[in-house]
Amino acid sequence: MTNIILLGPPGAGKGTQAKRLEEARGMVQLSTGDMLKEAIAKGTDLGKLVEGIMARGELVTDEIVIGLIEAKMREGAQGGFIFDGFPRTLKQADALGDLLSRMGQGLDAVIEMQVDDAALVARVTGRFTCGNCGAVYHDVTHPTKVLGACDVCGSTDLKRRADDNEATLKTRLMEYYKKTSPLIGYYYAKEMLSSVDGLAEMDVVSADIAKVLDRT
Repeated sequence: MTNIILLGPPGAGKGTQAKRLEEARGMVQLSTGDMLKEAIAKGTDLGKLVEGIMARGELVTDEIVIGLIEAKMREGAQGGFIFDGFPRTLKQADALGDLLSRMGQGLDAVIEMQVDDAALVARVTGRFTCGNCGAVYHDVTHPTKVLGACDVCGSTDLKRRADDNEATLKTRLMEYYKKTSPLIGYYYAKEMLSSVDGLAEMDVVSADIAKVLDRT
């Protein structure tokens, strides 16, 4: 079993690579946003607590997020877990370390997906998806073959995320660098950090991540 953290700013491709690891290695992606939605949908005690907190416009505490992660980890995973979106702060990193220790597990690798900010802005602001089947496109690197129509299903319901614009992305990047980038030094000091080029072709990024995991 292998437990890893994927670090990187919004748009770096963490979600894409996590899905590939799930398919290739039987790992399970633990995305805090997805877990919160799932807990609410299932109506668990923790989900009801989260729903109430969010309904009041309050922030979900680290303790609750750790509780959600622990609950998911106790369900088991053949290949291990991928932590995506958590930890975001040094306090959360310590809490995750304590949880893994309590469960008799460890953290095998922390992989930073490095990006160039200007290239990342170009990548994110140019992307759009099919509202019908979810296929992902890009104005420059992966346009549709027929203008305005999805290559996969033919739908003309092509959408851009409201927050996929330069101003919003720069704000999200600043938030990432302020809060999350200290984790890079934290895990480097623990000799657990590896870096890959997050802007390389998807297959190249996958291969580079595989090399890191094969060394653990």
